[in-house]
Amino acid sequence: MGRHDTHRGTVMIKGVLFDLDGTLLDHRSAADAAITAWASAHCPGHARLAEVAALWAGLEEPYLAMWHAGECSLEDQRRFRVRALCRELLVAEPADLDAAFRDFAERYRRHWAAYPDAAEAVAGLSGFALGVLTNGTQLMQEAKVRAIGLDGPLRTVLTGEVLGGHFKPAPACYTGAAAALGLAPEEVLLVGDDVDKDVTGAAAARMRAVWLDRLGVEPAPAGFPRITTLADLPRLVHDL
Repeated sequence: MGRHDTHRGTVMIKGVLFDLDGTLLDHRSAADAAITAWASAHCPGHARLAEVAALWAGLEEPYLAMWHAGECSLEDQRRFRVRALCRELLVAEPADLDAAFRDFAERYRRHWAAYPDAAEAVAGLSGFALGVLTNGTQLMQEAKVRAIGLDGPLRTVLTGEVLGGHFKPAPACYTGAAAALGLAPEEVLLVGDDVDKDVTGAAAARMRAVWLDRLGVEPAPAGFPRITTLADLPRLVHDL
């Protein structure tokens, strides 16, 4: 079977899209370290310092979803998150919320790192059209791919900002991403760690999907393959 002959029935997989945060890049570790350092600097000795990473993680999705839905600007959702964290910690919010978020963001950048299995997995799929489909901001996600050394094979980085404002799990996000690779959705496989955004959302748009369950905590939704490491991906793709 050739590298472009991976198929199910009569539909061959010709392209593979990777989610970025939580799939190729260890976002959670980077964000946890950054917000803990930020809080240590802004409210040193706080009694709830050990909880800050979990509190910040819980604020990400609700406010990002507001931005994705067009309910607020990118800058506003960042301000809302800083304000909400300060409110939860019962500390005064910074006078300049934008500067406060930039401080966190700089700390976050310093901790960007690829998962150990990422580069080899991408290299093992060199015969396919490859790209990244992510819900972050375009410039930051492109910078992340460069920072972890995958900008060579993963030149195509796609976010809602370049897909007509459509973010995962909007169907137009997946169809637009496939079109950017020059393929039909059913010719593309999406690999990611989020069941809703990377698996069932993709399937609803006729895109194939593999769930990356790094924690190995539960089976994949019925009908979808599940892997616990990207090291298993090249063989799985060729065998589908």
